[in-house]
Parts: sequence; structure tokens; C-alpha cells
Amino acid sequence: MFIEGEKNSQTFQDSENTLKPNDELEVSKIIQDLYKNNLPTEIIGSGSKRHIGKKLQCAKTLKLSKLSGVIEYLPEELYIKVKACTPIFEIETLLKKHNQQLAFEPLDFGYMFFGESNKGTAAGHVSCNFSGSRRFKVGSIRDHVLGFRAVNGKGEIIKSGGTVVKNVTGYDLSKLICGSYGTLVALTELTFKVLPAKENSNTIVIHELSIQDAAQILNKVASSSSDVSGAVFLPTEPKIGNYNNNIEQLFKLNDLKFKGSFTAIRLEGSKKSILERLSDLNKELNLSNKKVSNLDLYQSILFWQKINNLEFFNNSKNTILRAVIPPSTCTKLINYFKNKYKYFVDWAGSLVWIEAENFAEDELFSLRNFIVNLGGYLTVIKRPNHLGSLNEIFTINLDRLNISKNIKKSFDPKGIFNPGKMYTGN
Repeated sequence: MFIEGEKNSQTFQDSENTLKPNDELEVSKIIQDLYKNNLPTEIIGSGSKRHIGKKLQCAKTLKLSKLSGVIEYLPEELYIKVKACTPIFEIETLLKKHNQQLAFEPLDFGYMFFGESNKGTAAGHVSCNFSGSRRFKVGSIRDHVLGFRAVNGKGEIIKSGGTVVKNVTGYDLSKLICGSYGTLVALTELTFKVLPAKENSNTIVIHELSIQDAAQILNKVASSSSDVSGAVFLPTEPKIGNYNNNIEQLFKLNDLKFKGSFTAIRLEGSKKSILERLSDLNKELNLSNKKVSNLDLYQSILFWQKINNLEFFNNSKNTILRAVIPPSTCTKLINYFKNKYKYFVDWAGSLVWIEAENFAEDELFSLRNFIVNLGGYLTVIKRPNHLGSLNEIFTINLDRLNISKNIKKSFDPKGIFNPGKMYTGN
């Protein structure tokens, strides 16, 4: 068990408008004052995902970076309780010592925004609800949050959930705060479900497939009995435009025998189990007449780290978009691109990351409508300065928007938390 006690000291202000509380009680007192004076406030942790969402103009900034540290970790009970702004890197390092992991594979947006690793904090990941390549197998972050403590817009301390998977007391508010981008509460504490790390990892890489053939394979492995935990397609296109076509440089691994596009499939578990499933997949996907490489444990781990670090878009100056779609529509979406965008496909065809050069708002509007008609949604993750302030960063229909506004009002009656971060008036 790991326990970290509360610290008692005065709230630190590094400027007139930036507040850095030391503990939950100080967060509560500060927010009570903000509520009383009706002061719009930006809530941030380390700032690793601060640029996602609409630009804010707030009277105050509430920086929660001092709320950091492991409160309790019981490996045998498969959970870890941390202060909200504990760095993900610290959590993963501790879990690794006990051969455990955060199974949702936290993404690293640092390479995209800053050109170097910066995984950010626990609260940042929960607030955005972005999960890595294992998402289609194990669920999203919201499926791995057992409970939380937070302060609402009135300054009241609230809590939900517990430390066990089957907790049915009251409403599961964890589902609401995941993906709310700090517009509902100021998180102070989080409890995650953790799982044993897999004994081994192996990745089959199929080379030089067209998007049509790759999409068919991704669709097959998503419903395969071979227990696949990762399935991506990385093309070498586009051939035009100001894009860094870095696929061969990025994935410079000894066991990659061929160049060109990659369709990668990951298997995890015991060596014996992996060998049996590899044999089954080879037959199921008819790989005997295709160009195939096989990545063993260390190269397989490195390959998927680069995927989940989003190094494909390392320090890009272009617009980065994230589209979630029904996997059956993946080929339609890629064909819509007409070789104008750099992209890669994850989640066995359900997620498409897109890099777009010289992207105008009317082009965004058209692309969003196309994706909505496919039954999906689009999020603007990164935008260059020339785009300015966009009308829509996220995708939501009117019915859901009205529900979202009512939820916002119940948690944050005066709308002081990250106002306008997601939608106008929210």
C-alpha cells in the first residue's frame, strides 16, 4: 500500500489570476469564491492537452498541478487511487514494477504538440477520454475509472464510485465526467482499475495492401476469435502536399522486411497462446501469398508505443483531426480524402487520425457532414494559428447538446468552469 498524506499550506498564486491550490479543501474554498463572484475560470493540470478545444478567455486560471501523488495502490485488489494531477508516466512506472498496466493505453499528445513526450496527468486523460489502440478490445478510459472525488461549480466536494469493479451505489457519474474537458467539475482524486500486463506481445505486419484490402482484414480481425488487441493501417500516401512522410523512418525496425504501407495486427498473452493464434490468423486471413513481417516482444512493444505516442504527426504544423466511424464505412471515408490528407487507421477501422494541410473552415464543415452521414463524429485536435477560432471543434447533435447543457447546469450552475471549451454556451 502506498499512502501520501495531505499537505497544509496557503494557496500559492504565481500571478494575480493564476491559482495553485495544494489540496482538495483549498480547491473547494477557491471555487466557492469564484462562484460567489461569478468569475469564469480555466481549469488545467500540466497543460499537455490545453490546446484541444476552443480557446478560452477567463478571468482566472485554476492550476491543479500540485494535486499530485499516489494515495493508495493495492496490486492484489487491481486498483490504484491517485490525486488528480498525478503524471501518467509516474503511474505507469509504478504499475510496471508490479507487472500491471492501465489497459486503455494512455495516448501521448506531447509529440504532436511539442515534439517530445508529454503524457500529461490522470485528470487530463479522464477529461478528454482518449484511449489507445487496445480500445476496441478493452473499452475506453471511462470503462476503467472506478471512482473519483471532485469539486463542483458551487465549491461543494462530491464523490462517486469506489474501489471495486461492481459498485452499484447511486449513479455512475464517472461516465459523465470522462470526456467533459473540465466543464463539469474540478477533479481532485481518481481511482483506476488496473490489469496484469501481458506476458508477451507479437505483431504481424502485412505490407503494401490497398486501403480496400486493409479494411477487409481489419474488419475480419475485429470479429476474430484470435483475441486481437491492436489493428492499424498506416499508408504511405499522400504523395503531394507539405507532409512529413515519415513512416519508413519512424518504424525503422530490424524485423520489418518490406517497405510501403503497413497493416499491423497485435496478439498478446503467453508465448504458446500467441503461436497458436498466429497460426490461426495466417489461415483465416490467407497470408501465405502476402508480404508479411513478424515483430517479436521488444519490437512489437516499440511499434505500438510509436502508434500510441502519435509520432506519425510529430511536431506537425498542420491541422490534426480525429474521426470515429462505423468500421464498415472506413473505405468510404478514405476515398473521400482523394489523396489530399495524411492519415492512419486504428481500432480495427473505427478510428481515423487525419492531418490536413491548408485546412479551411468550409472544408472542415464538408468533412464533418460527410462523417456524420456515415454515422460518426469528428474532433479537431490541433489547429494552426491561421484557422483562428473555429465554430465547431466537437461534433454533437441538437438533442445531445440540450442534454449536455442540462448536465452542465446541474454540476456548474453559473457556467464558470472552462466556459465555451466544448460548445458555445457550455
